[in-house]
Amino acid sequence: MSKLKTTIRYLKYLFSAGTKHDVHSPFVFNLLTNIIENNEEYYPYADIENIRQQLLSDETSIEVNDLGAGSSVLKNNKRKISEIARHSLKSPKYAQLLFRLANHFHPKTILELGTSLGITTLYLALANKQAKVVTIEGSENISQRAKQNFEKLNATNIESVVGNFDDILISSLNKLCQLPTTNCQLDFVYFDGNHRKEPTLRYFEQCLQYAHNDSVFIFDDIHWSDEMEQAWEQIKQHSRVTLTIDLFFIGIVFFR
Repeated sequence: MSKLKTTIRYLKYLFSAGTKHDVHSPFVFNLLTNIIENNEEYYPYADIENIRQQLLSDETSIEVNDLGAGSSVLKNNKRKISEIARHSLKSPKYAQLLFRLANHFHPKTILELGTSLGITTLYLALANKQAKVVTIEGSENISQRAKQNFEKLNATNIESVVGNFDDILISSLNKLCQLPTTNCQLDFVYFDGNHRKEPTLRYFEQCLQYAHNDSVFIFDDIHWSDEMEQAWEQIKQHSRVTLTIDLFFIGIVFFR
């Protein structure tokens, strides 16, 4: 999406969005006040952001296999690490929000669709070192670089999987749970890959089979395109979804 279209969408969002004082739910008010708007500096922030800075200055080139909607900026398959970091990594503001959400809800099982260079993965994994994190990346070379970053911070609770979400999501869910499908519970999912309507809805439905009352699903770039906005609207209307929070760049889904 062009910067102009993004700006227009964001202005529309700001115009229609309320404030936390419009919220009547104690659960949502507490979440907005103590988690979403929390500016406290948590212990792993500095270490993870130091890795981000290393990536931003890394001029190494690698071959990238885009399996989803691809980058709206980077079109060549051969890309510098610095370019990937600049255009693909979630900003510190939202990456650290993922940490606070995982730290608050204490999920035992975390699934990430779209590892990229592993910055958000580290925030999720270090929020609860007892959690089991499975992260899926479509590009082998990007996944290998992410693994190096995990090793730097000794994030041993992360398992990296390489492949097309369409081919390996179900097997990854089973691996994450290590339980019969009927008893498996998926606590926390971050959807950050293949930013198109039909795949997003399909992955949502597949993960939904493992969701429970306290599961938290987070969707990245819900206003990235018309397709993603349509997918987000459909997710909001799903019969099992009881609450959604639209933060423009991400959307949070609850089932309680």
